[in-house]
Amino acid sequence: MAEVWPALAGLSAVFLFEMLDNSILNVALPTIGRELAASATTLQWVTGAYSVVFGGLMLVFGALADRAGRRKVMLAGLVLLGTASLATMFVTAAWQLIAVRAVMGVAAAMTTPGSLALAFRLFDDDKPRVRATTLISTVGLVGLATGPTLGGFALTFAPWQALLLVNVPVAVLAFVGIRVGIPVDRPDDLHRDPIDVAGAVLGTSTIVLALVSPTLFVEAGAASALPWITAVAALVVGTCFVIRQKTARHPMLDLKLVARPLVSSGLALKAAAGLATAGLSYLATLQLQLDLRWTPAQAAIGMLPQVVVLIAGGVLISPLIARVGLVKAAWLSASAVVCGLAVYTAFGRIGYAWIALALVLVAAGMRVVGVVAGNNVIRGLPENRTTIGAALIDTASEVTTGIGIALSGTILAAFVPGALAAAAWSARQTTAFREAITYAGLALTLLSAALVGWGIVRGRAVDQPGAGGSR
Repeated sequence: MAEVWPALAGLSAVFLFEMLDNSILNVALPTIGRELAASATTLQWVTGAYSVVFGGLMLVFGALADRAGRRKVMLAGLVLLGTASLATMFVTAAWQLIAVRAVMGVAAAMTTPGSLALAFRLFDDDKPRVRATTLISTVGLVGLATGPTLGGFALTFAPWQALLLVNVPVAVLAFVGIRVGIPVDRPDDLHRDPIDVAGAVLGTSTIVLALVSPTLFVEAGAASALPWITAVAALVVGTCFVIRQKTARHPMLDLKLVARPLVSSGLALKAAAGLATAGLSYLATLQLQLDLRWTPAQAAIGMLPQVVVLIAGGVLISPLIARVGLVKAAWLSASAVVCGLAVYTAFGRIGYAWIALALVLVAAGMRVVGVVAGNNVIRGLPENRTTIGAALIDTASEVTTGIGIALSGTILAAFVPGALAAAAWSARQTTAFREAITYAGLALTLLSAALVGWGIVRGRAVDQPGAGGSR
């Protein structure tokens, strides 16, 4: 086991970068806005450029890594990450920072999907694989939870650039750990099919449009034509992508692999968890501050049950899997996510205790399903397609996270008259807000339940003869 620790340290550092990067920067946005004279829309693209590029390119780099080598692509991505982070020192305008963030998104797309695939390669048995994935995800979640606090503390004595320069030592640690701890990819673990350029363009365009359209719904509102046009464009381009993948001789994403029971089940459950976690966090944060009139600091404390469970919940994973197995553990944890949303929808208006219970249930479910569903997807794929599988997992979570926030924001905008952040609300606004969060919670619950139901139905096919559910 000792020989795998350098690799685990390197892979944990990769996931730490992904989780820490946006959370630590958000607290600095007001400072960045003042120093670079950036508007609110420009500041949104400081974070949005990273997410859109990251989400849009994951499938492309996942497919490339399965051909050129997962280790090779990840090491190149870490060099790019360190270089882009160092470039922050020379930023003097908002557009330059947006460009740097976009390059970091490219680096994240090169490194993140390979982390799960490489962790899976370290072991031949499911138990150590789950333990390794749990360790890696716990490190990342610690970064996600502590990022804003660390960032706020750092800004008291350092410029905002320091928050991105922290990526440099993280990239160095990851590079050394992976270079030393992970062997060079074996040729028989890769494949040499030509790159499907048309499929790559269509797939990237679909994901970018799918990530941008939820933001437009929140910004411009459902009454505006632009978000609807973007959403329809995503649907049309996505349809073209599916047609291309079905007809291409060497598709970028073999849809027959995605249709495998373990793969489709794991993706559906992971998507449900991403949707629920993002949607509930968005609604609960607004409710605590706008309806219950808590201060931002009090609201941060109110969200602590979610943070604690996300970090400490790793202890639940191995015992649960030992008792019920990987497939049923994924079902149970995903069902807990739906139960948490249902609790929030039915009782969240009554008081904070119900909100806290909902946060705990969703976080506990997400904590387990994040590890288990990911492992199930990788188990259901051939050895030479594991990185594209990991990219699919991250893409599913990234897209549904955007959908969860957009769905909640659009319902709030449709129901609540006037400005949400107004200093004082009328009785009508208060009533409308409480109705809106109930309807938004119901929409999230039904959509998550549909994804979980589909995931369970697909997962039941794993044990059937000829299902092709695992290698």
